[in-house]
Amino acid sequence: MAAQMVKRVVIAGGGTAGWIAAAALIKQLGPLIDVTLVESDEIGTVGVGESTIPTTRAFHGFLGIYEQAFVRATTSTFKLGIEFENWNRIGDKYFHAFGSVGKSVWMADFQHFWLEAKRQGFGGDYGDYSLEQQAAMAGKFATSDQAAIGYAYHLDATAYAKFLRGLAEPAGVKRIEGKIEQVEQDPETGFVTALVLQSGDRIEGDLFIDCTGFRALLIEQTLKTGFDDWSEWLSTNAAAVVQTTSTGPARPYTRAIAHEAGWRWQIPLQHRVGNGLVYCSDYMSDDEASAKLLADSEGEALFEPRLLRFKAGARKQAWNKNVIAMGLSSGFIEPLESTSIHLIKIAVTRLIQSFPFSGVTESAVERFNAQSRKEAEHIRDFIILHYKLTERDDSPFWRRCRDMAIPDSLAERIALFRDNAAAYQGADEMFRIDSWIMVMMGQGIEPRAYHHIAQMMEPAKLKQALTDLKSGIAAELTRLPQHQQFVESYAGA
Repeated sequence: MAAQMVKRVVIAGGGTAGWIAAAALIKQLGPLIDVTLVESDEIGTVGVGESTIPTTRAFHGFLGIYEQAFVRATTSTFKLGIEFENWNRIGDKYFHAFGSVGKSVWMADFQHFWLEAKRQGFGGDYGDYSLEQQAAMAGKFATSDQAAIGYAYHLDATAYAKFLRGLAEPAGVKRIEGKIEQVEQDPETGFVTALVLQSGDRIEGDLFIDCTGFRALLIEQTLKTGFDDWSEWLSTNAAAVVQTTSTGPARPYTRAIAHEAGWRWQIPLQHRVGNGLVYCSDYMSDDEASAKLLADSEGEALFEPRLLRFKAGARKQAWNKNVIAMGLSSGFIEPLESTSIHLIKIAVTRLIQSFPFSGVTESAVERFNAQSRKEAEHIRDFIILHYKLTERDDSPFWRRCRDMAIPDSLAERIALFRDNAAAYQGADEMFRIDSWIMVMMGQGIEPRAYHHIAQMMEPAKLKQALTDLKSGIAAELTRLPQHQQFVESYAGA
């Protein structure tokens, strides 16, 4: 590989991915590099990612973002988790909460104690021991520097890109308006050397970040990197999206409601609600999807539903030659667990940590790609879990999901939990043990066995310990205001 010094970073495309990359690079490496972002006002943001996970808060700290200013600018609300409806069986509900559940000891996680309590005839529901779930169900929320509550945001993706641009440009990012017409490459190495715009302007660079969305203009159209198709497991391939007026107080959680050919989301912001209907086009037409979305959404539609096409999968290499794909150009797993924005943030963080100042090297590229791949496969498995663990047989779509073969990596996790009530989180994995447990139990797995350490506690002590946990959560809830009330006082738009 060429060992050309890297100083000029060119970001192709704006939107959420482009401006996250620009803001992070200039904040952390500003004096060492030049950052140019090329985007066209004519190309809009896809805007699927209106929901985040708690890692966003740490990333905002990394950028020095003041939360109230961010919430106000993006008309955000707060998110304590996701409520899943109709996934295992029609009429079923469960909650995937942020934060931790109960209290674990070094020898065994909380679920083992809870399962022992259930065996003895007490203990209630697993979600009784999650502050986040109880607050969500009560419609309550508040945060402070001392907050022990796990949360993320619902945000307006277009406003978020604009907010990040407002941080990045004054810090030194140069924005160039224009459409990319041609990508120039070095004839010997194949490295990208410049972007040629419709205006005729040439933007030269040493390192290029592809944020051109599904078009993947640099990573795929130019470098022919290749794509691993995961649609055998994740067969949804389209979404109809619409925004509606708010009809009541904003819930502090996302709703994910399964239907006969996929699922739909409901994401409340301060000024409106984001709705989307994800479906598999083998089992539902575009017209049916749009009609169903409008019929099932609350409030008045603010425009006609927009249709999006996608294919679940990942680029064979996120980093190829001197091009790094971020956002939709690197692949798309599914909007189900709101991981798209997280993957952009983790990619740019990793780039900052291993920035190739002295030139792009094979070893750095291989390490970056291995980590990216591992992360994407971990998220892929977690999403497949929701579809595979279903008892629904009311439609061909759900029968296909229930009966499909799944990756060995996921089959092993399911077996481990079913046999021993055990779950784990690897060093580079995003989803925590609590998340795996909540989804696996929510989707109907009842472990056959569990760790017997809880049997060493006298029944009265175990009962008291669980009662104390519940009492602590109840006391915390009395101190929390209603979510809508908190949002209005904290940073109303």
